[in-house]
Amino acid sequence: MKTRDAIGLALSQLRVQKLKSAFTLLGVTIGVMFLIAVVSIVEGMGRYVEEDFAGRLIGANTFTLRRYDNIGPGGNRGFDSRSVLRRPLIRMTDVVAVRAVLPSTMTSAVSSENFTYATAPGARPRQVQAVATDAEYFAIKKLKIDQGRAFTDQEVRAGSAVLVIGVEVAEHFFPGLNAEGRQLRVAGIPFTIIGVVEKQGSVFGFSLDRLAVAPRTSPMGRIIRPRGDLGSLIVQAKTQPEITDGVELARGAMRSIRGLRAGEPDDFGLVTQDGAFGFINELKGRLVLFGTALPAISLVVGAMVIMNIMLVAVAERTREIGIRKALGAKRSDIMSQFLVEAATLSTLGAAIGIGLGIALAEIIAALTPLPAAVAPWSIAAALVTGAGVGIAAGLYPASRASKLDPITALRQE
Repeated sequence: MKTRDAIGLALSQLRVQKLKSAFTLLGVTIGVMFLIAVVSIVEGMGRYVEEDFAGRLIGANTFTLRRYDNIGPGGNRGFDSRSVLRRPLIRMTDVVAVRAVLPSTMTSAVSSENFTYATAPGARPRQVQAVATDAEYFAIKKLKIDQGRAFTDQEVRAGSAVLVIGVEVAEHFFPGLNAEGRQLRVAGIPFTIIGVVEKQGSVFGFSLDRLAVAPRTSPMGRIIRPRGDLGSLIVQAKTQPEITDGVELARGAMRSIRGLRAGEPDDFGLVTQDGAFGFINELKGRLVLFGTALPAISLVVGAMVIMNIMLVAVAERTREIGIRKALGAKRSDIMSQFLVEAATLSTLGAAIGIGLGIALAEIIAALTPLPAAVAPWSIAAALVTGAGVGIAAGLYPASRASKLDPITALRQE
């Protein structure tokens, strides 16, 4: 029997025995549905982190020089807190040395960040994300100014006590008013607001609009880093491939200024976007692994259901099998017929599960903060898995059918 004919026979059985076929498809459908939904949510979270989170919090095509490495399961393996705490602080001399070796096409900005309280007349004190940085920070982070302006290099050199704030800070301290030109005290020190950053929203529930950005040479630098050290140096290249060269140039400059000999480990951190998200990528893998455990159980149950129903089908179609054998059908013909039927039914169940899984992922994305993005590979994997489950489940019934004695089978009523 040709494969096409076997598929047609399987579909005809589906039409004739609707209830039995529905139970045959159910386990595979449920398993594939949850598989697609889980993978879609994990994939959506991954894209959200890499595109939205990276662009807003880290900056596209950047690497960061700082005291510590990226700490986490995907970042700093074998993290030794004592040795890291003994590392030298990042100083302006380090920044100057690194900037001297970087190509002119790369942009950099010193950035020190910390949460501290801000106050203004008529409003309750509130914590803000205080940032002391250079003028290039706004371009690297792609921060667009909604009102007023950003501070300039001249104001950084002068150490001007000017401030650019986020929308949330403006709405809290100056509701219904134009914040430009007003004063805001950060840690008790007055700053003049010169601009408001347009609304950025939040990342995983963390608001990006609580910003209070001032020149690093202003009093903000001393508020955040009273010891005179710097938080980090953010370096941005035009393209991602340039980052690798920039990291190696920065590493060479830092090792030289720190007097590190060959074989000695770095006493500073150079964190790329890939390194920063090593933990996220590993977490994605674990979520997919654990998230597919329940669908896997459903697929096993579905395989058992298919096997049992196929065994019943073999018993019901014993006479049909005897007639086919009497007409010259080989064992391989009988076996392939039942295998194709089982694979067809399970693949159909997988296809229905894919549709339901995509719908479930979209519903979850609409009703919850969880993003969802259907991965094309998951659809292909679901179809292959569905066919594989059918073949595996139908193997024993098909083998049993192929071994029936034709004379005994013909006597079956």
